[in-house]
Amino acid sequence: MISSEAQLVKQALLDAGLETPLKATEYSAEQKYERIKGLFTEIVDTLGLDLNDDSLNETPHRIAKMYVHEIFAGLDYENFPKIALIENKMKVDEMVKVNNISLTSTCEHHFVTIDGFAKVAYIPNEKIIGLSKINRIVRFFAKRPQVQERLTQQVLIALQALLETDNVAVSIKATHYCVKSRGVMDASSDTSTTALGGIFKTNTNTRSEFLAG
Repeated sequence: MISSEAQLVKQALLDAGLETPLKATEYSAEQKYERIKGLFTEIVDTLGLDLNDDSLNETPHRIAKMYVHEIFAGLDYENFPKIALIENKMKVDEMVKVNNISLTSTCEHHFVTIDGFAKVAYIPNEKIIGLSKINRIVRFFAKRPQVQERLTQQVLIALQALLETDNVAVSIKATHYCVKSRGVMDASSDTSTTALGGIFKTNTNTRSEFLAG
């Protein structure tokens, strides 16, 4: 069952045109697992690998389990984290910032790893969110086939919807293994993306404080 918070976030992303391109499917999680397992059996066999070898015979199972239950779990809003919001009784009106949120995602163009860190900040209005929930929201959206630009915006929109404030900022710095391990094979470059809302966009000092630390 999808929580009210998950429904709120999903609708906010749809309204903003920032939802991951999805279509309805009739498959249950178990059916997805079985189909992916079968298809990867064909892929491994087509590559000429011997699935009778004890190192390889469980590979289709491992990949199917990983796709459905692990690295792409963020495609299912039933896995959206439980959100703890409290009234801002302390009247906090200064920046709350979480640095160095580790994230691992998957490039939707090549299905290889994106690995990096996020920084998220907000200025409370009427609500304060549990700090660990920010990390969990980042990781929820990372557990999808992604492009980094969309991932950054999705975290921004989700927190704006939940906190009922535009004053949210998100920055991600990551290494893309589709660049590092194939194609140009550049092992040293990384990619930075930023999404700013409210005062983070309009106030130079606030933006600089967020970006500096």
